[in-house]
Amino acid sequence: MDKIVIHGGNPLRGRINISGAKNAVLPIMAASILTKDTLTIINIPKLTDVVTMSHLLINHGVEMSVFGQDIGNYNNASSMKLCAANIINYEAPYDIVRKMRAAVLVLGPLLARFGQARVSLPGGCAIGTRPIDLHIFALEAMGAKIELHEGYVEATAKDGLKGAEITFDSVSVGATENIIMAATLASGTTVLHNAAREPEICDLILLLNKMGAKITGAGTSTVTIKGVSSLKGTIHQVIADRIEAATYAIAALITGGELTLENVEYSILGNIAEKLKLIGAAIDYKDNFITVKNSDHRSAIDITTGAYPGFPTDMQAQFMSLLSLTGGISTINENIFENRYMHVSELCRMGADISVQGRLATIKGVKQLLGAEVMATDLRASVSLVLAGLAAQGKTVINRVYHIDRGYENIECKLSKCGADIARVI
Repeated sequence: MDKIVIHGGNPLRGRINISGAKNAVLPIMAASILTKDTLTIINIPKLTDVVTMSHLLINHGVEMSVFGQDIGNYNNASSMKLCAANIINYEAPYDIVRKMRAAVLVLGPLLARFGQARVSLPGGCAIGTRPIDLHIFALEAMGAKIELHEGYVEATAKDGLKGAEITFDSVSVGATENIIMAATLASGTTVLHNAAREPEICDLILLLNKMGAKITGAGTSTVTIKGVSSLKGTIHQVIADRIEAATYAIAALITGGELTLENVEYSILGNIAEKLKLIGAAIDYKDNFITVKNSDHRSAIDITTGAYPGFPTDMQAQFMSLLSLTGGISTINENIFENRYMHVSELCRMGADISVQGRLATIKGVKQLLGAEVMATDLRASVSLVLAGLAAQGKTVINRVYHIDRGYENIECKLSKCGADIARVI
């Protein structure tokens, strides 16, 4: 099993190209099921989650080809053509779905276009309870008949899905995406209240509207979808990954360096950038370039994760690594997932001073982290250990790094080009 070995202490300097957003491309790929025409997606990140979604779509009968081409400022951007003209299978099997929670996103498109779907209950990172009750509740409100049998969601809509007014009890990115896609081909109008508002959802809506959907309210908590009889193919470029961009911004700060992040808009960072500034980051931006520079003084801060536009839970672990080396006492209150502090014990092995009580983590800044052998437990926890290793004195060995490959494209290559002493070994 692969490991990542880091000899820390090198300030990072250089430029890093930010890949397409993992959390945008996966639902966009699933949306290919909604049309018999060809969908071309540009700026596909090279991630194992993308591979998993590809295997799932091929399982359903989607024809797929991947190629590279020059698109604007993107050099050799990975692109993908998907055609779901000949769907042969309506089942998303356990062996594929268990690897990635986003696989449940084929449920809505299959049900909307074909009136049937059998989807295994999802897997993914073990960071807490993430039920799909909201997906099921909304689809049933749209007329679907759903049963849970032997670990599968078995759904039918023989007369097609019907528009409905749906209020989610809690904000759910996955449920919002699934129901938006399902509603595009439903008869009548669907209105979603308390919908998720992430930029990645806005990107999905942009794609669907280019395919002929009639959706309004992107970026707000109320989304309205007027169903149409069919959707067409289109070409779409995926937005940059704001979580990857913010992770590399922290890499610049935690190593005392300076990095320029390419092909990402500053506005997409939202309040992540504001927290970085409060800690002491110097951030400059122009067009699609963001430069992040370390300052001489870092300040402790308090963070509370929440649904967008709140602070993203996907950045909690990375900020914890940075705050471990920031003077004073910082706190993080994790409000999204109840089991997302599994990286704490590993950071403490490296000399961090962190205590956890329930959902509240208290971080007392230390002057130095020390290299150690540690184990990754999930995607964001794994990259927090990479960040800690970059700043630590001595050698850090990170085990179970397959988690990283789910969300970060060629991370060791991008970092080594900027001066990091990092390598992947078997």
